[in-house]
Amino acid sequence: MPDKSDKSPDIPDRKSTIEREDARAHDGDGADGPKPAQSGGQVTAPAGGQITIRAGEQFAAGGQLASLPAGPVPSGPKRAELPPRPPSLWERRWPGPIRAARPMVLGTVAAAAVVAASTVPLDRPGLGWLVAVLAAVAALVPAATGRRQAASTRPDAPGAAGRAAERLVWVVATVALVSVGYVRAAGWLFVLCLLAAVITGTLAVAGGRTPLGMLTAATIIPAAPFRALPWAARGLPRTGPGGATIGRSLATVAATVGLLLVFGLLFSSADAIFADLLAGLLPEVSAGSTIGWAFRLTLFGGGLLGGAYLLAAPADLDGLRAAPARPVRRLEWAVPLALLDALFAAFVLVQLTVLFGGPAHVLRTAGLSYAQYARGGFWQLLAVSALTLLVIAGAARWAPRDTRADRLLFRVLVGTLTVLSLVVVASALYRMQVYADAYGATRLRLVVATVELWLGVLFVLVGIAAVRLRAGWLPRLAVGTAVLALLGLAAVNPDRLIAEHNVDRYRQTGVIDVEYLSRLSADAVPALDRLPEPMRSCALRDIAAALPSDRLGTTNLGRAAARDLLGPERAGESSANCLGRRSW
Repeated sequence: MPDKSDKSPDIPDRKSTIEREDARAHDGDGADGPKPAQSGGQVTAPAGGQITIRAGEQFAAGGQLASLPAGPVPSGPKRAELPPRPPSLWERRWPGPIRAARPMVLGTVAAAAVVAASTVPLDRPGLGWLVAVLAAVAALVPAATGRRQAASTRPDAPGAAGRAAERLVWVVATVALVSVGYVRAAGWLFVLCLLAAVITGTLAVAGGRTPLGMLTAATIIPAAPFRALPWAARGLPRTGPGGATIGRSLATVAATVGLLLVFGLLFSSADAIFADLLAGLLPEVSAGSTIGWAFRLTLFGGGLLGGAYLLAAPADLDGLRAAPARPVRRLEWAVPLALLDALFAAFVLVQLTVLFGGPAHVLRTAGLSYAQYARGGFWQLLAVSALTLLVIAGAARWAPRDTRADRLLFRVLVGTLTVLSLVVVASALYRMQVYADAYGATRLRLVVATVELWLGVLFVLVGIAAVRLRAGWLPRLAVGTAVLALLGLAAVNPDRLIAEHNVDRYRQTGVIDVEYLSRLSADAVPALDRLPEPMRSCALRDIAAALPSDRLGTTNLGRAAARDLLGPERAGESSANCLGRRSW
């Protein structure tokens, strides 16, 4: 019986050997490469490879030590690996920033959000809107200048200078549209300018040069604030300036606000002039104003954070285009378009006859007055102009242009339709002029006439694109001309223009709708002040009663001019003399 104390020097203790093998299995890859794993006394290969046994290496299997010959050991069957999910179109076009947000970007965004929440008046046009958009532009500049230099945004990339210039133009257009709230008091006009500013601001931040790219930019803007939250959270500093913690930084801010509040109240109680100055600068503090301020802070803060996220890593929207359509046969598009050209030509001949024949010709042939004739046809011609643009867009999409004959036919038919449409636009504008002279000017008639004028400019651009057979620039220029038309409408001061037209018409005809004029904004006060009494007071009474007192954020040049013109007595006519007198 062998002595248990005698151990072969070549065979190590079994317990220690198993412990070393277990350590190897837990440690994973060592200095000599991957180690084999053991499971239930079996040697298994690591995933994706074989076990290579070095000469003399021993393994503990089934409670016994075993020496295996040197060489590769066949591994078991490989586990099937799922292929990686391909990135979606959204992820390819808008992967987002790689790095976290810089603290300076987050600081400027927070400061601009506070400024906007404290100055913007949601109930009327005012200076606060302009201050807010200027603060937003200043806050987003660091995000744009420090963004990741992707292949499509590098300064040396093809077309990068042109894209940067376009975005600068959209920024200027946004500032100009919002500044209307400081100059004009008409709320309806400022709402239109704000809607247009949202579009131009979207193009300035998200980009987009094609119709599909512009539509995609409009869809990613609402998603940007939510995608920006993790990006901003990663960029929040864990310590403040000088190594101070965030809690100590907040304590410093609280102490500063407390000191300013205490001493500001003391100075206000000591000097009435200083108290009036502070009252004009600081907003009113109440439950409603606090909720409104928090709502504005959330709204503007989220928008600015989403804009900074987009500017840090812009989405690649320039190459987004609709899939090419399958061209139709030549007769399938040429015959309908040629017949439509013939119909337009017949209508244009009638319009020329009416234009040269005048009211007498209309009365003989149609049995209508010239004003009734103009009133009955303007809206139909406006619809014709809009539908014609859709027809041209369809022809540009489906008409083949492979051969020289196809291109010539496209130029002739589309060019003819464009020229005839310009005559239709001119007829509609002339009808609106006659309509306004007969029945008076209103906001709706002025806005629709402006739209018709913009459609005329758009037809000119479409004609140029049809001749050149290139329209890549047309979508951006269409939006740009619409913005210019809206700014032109704001420049002519529409409410004052409407009032002046109706006052001049009253002097010629003795007829005026005072009730409608009294619903205009303060911009119309200088024109209505020319009316004789009691019409002047009846027209200005409601405007004067609705004229609010302005603070710093609600400062408006139109309301200030009306307030100076009305004076302290406002409208002098009593309400009793205006009852029942809607028109004269």
